[in-house]
Amino acid sequence: MTELPSSGSRSVTDPEYGPGAALDSACATLSAEITGLSALKTALMIPDMLGHSFTEAVALIARTKGRVVVSGIGKSGHIGKKIQATFASTGTPSFFVHPAEAAHGDLGMIDVQDALLLLSQSGETSELAALLEHAARHALPVIGMTSAPASTLARASSVVLCLPRAREACPMGLAPTTSTIMQLALGDSLAIALLERRGFTANDFSAFHPGGQLGALLKPVRKLMHVGNAMPLGTANMTLSDVIMEMTRKAFGCIGIIDETGALIGLVSDGDLRPALTRNLDTTTAGEIMNRDPITTKGDILAQEVVHLMTARRKAINSLFILDDDRHPLGIVRLHDLLRTGIA
Repeated sequence: MTELPSSGSRSVTDPEYGPGAALDSACATLSAEITGLSALKTALMIPDMLGHSFTEAVALIARTKGRVVVSGIGKSGHIGKKIQATFASTGTPSFFVHPAEAAHGDLGMIDVQDALLLLSQSGETSELAALLEHAARHALPVIGMTSAPASTLARASSVVLCLPRAREACPMGLAPTTSTIMQLALGDSLAIALLERRGFTANDFSAFHPGGQLGALLKPVRKLMHVGNAMPLGTANMTLSDVIMEMTRKAFGCIGIIDETGALIGLVSDGDLRPALTRNLDTTTAGEIMNRDPITTKGDILAQEVVHLMTARRKAINSLFILDDDRHPLGIVRLHDLLRTGIA
């Protein structure tokens, strides 16, 4: 039986494994992984090492008319699934295929216009053989991500993303730790470079993330605002009695004041109204007490930006009017509604 190399470390059940030992171990792990990421960055900055290959890989994926088929086994497979998910969510059509399943029929999922991104630390993963044979048979481009430039995977690849050698954080040097962090970081780098190359916007991102808090954050505010008769609106010559009635009916804590063209010229909020309650409510007009320069925004702004706009001041804005280019109210959004959707 082959013995594993000794690390010299203690068991966590060892009474001499003090409370600081776990933190020391964590810091040593992070240091090893930071060193690996630093080596990866250095390699990318040198054209003859990784820089040229990375640029080729981005160009290859960008001109691919089909999808990027990502595959790997073990820890490389788990990292590959995350890279593929990031590709898909940032506008690069892709899917993950398990190499064992590929050899049992899933090769049929791969189209002649697809490209392959195969991950293997050693470059000698036997389970990738069927994918490499399929790629060679149909002249499909292969991007190989490996640490072994002379490996089977590297030799069969159109572009080789060769990771620099780095010490694993595992004290025995066996468990993939630093190497998988480097794979993940290089995959993220590919996805972001492709995102920037195609001019992928927040609105594009929103289209791929309609659900959950992230989807809510990326919604244009026009999809969340109250419109039409739901908006509290009045004119400058409206009496405070009528102002109070309209504010009570619509329950936004404010009323927008519009001119004869329908453009917003001011706003009366609860805060504006309270000091005026000592006046004659039947003769004092909205125009006399309104805020003539209220905070407003446009309909193409994202919900997350609206939340920041409403909460970044010393006193939060509870309701905000959304205007068109001619300052006509398109709708009104309430901070409470935004919070209820899970945006903040």
